[in-house]
Amino acid sequence: MKFEEPVSPVDAPLDRIEISTDPDRIDTDLVHDFLSRQSYWAAGIPRGTLERSIHNSLVFGAYTSDGHQVGFVRAVTDYATFAHVMDLFVLPEWQHQGLGKRLVEAILTHPKLQGLRRWSLATRDRHGLYARYGFTPLSEPELFMELCPYRAASSSRDA
Repeated sequence: MKFEEPVSPVDAPLDRIEISTDPDRIDTDLVHDFLSRQSYWAAGIPRGTLERSIHNSLVFGAYTSDGHQVGFVRAVTDYATFAHVMDLFVLPEWQHQGLGKRLVEAILTHPKLQGLRRWSLATRDRHGLYARYGFTPLSEPELFMELCPYRAASSSRDA
């Protein structure tokens, strides 16, 4: 049996990358590995938690012509008034080629997400990417609050 190497970024022009919302195509192993080991926002996320988040979100995967997943983003939404963009990542070897932009454009233009009253997201380091699509810092941050029991539990265990 011959093992085929995945298509490399050099061999796959960005216009040949497919963006799909089919949750059955999501490579949960790849997404879990990236989020739990390489992201600052979901470090250590349990696999079961990730699986529930995928099941309960509108997910977008980016795939090479040979079907390998190279990017991911999801929308947490009620499909009527809001959507929160979460977990956007592009594998390191595919970064700086515009794939993150393609994923943002795919999520913002998806037919089921049109006419929403509010989009939101949180980022530590990609403000420039999202600003080009109209995202701004909160105009009234005093209106927003958060509850992060996972973060509080992690902090108390580390003390």
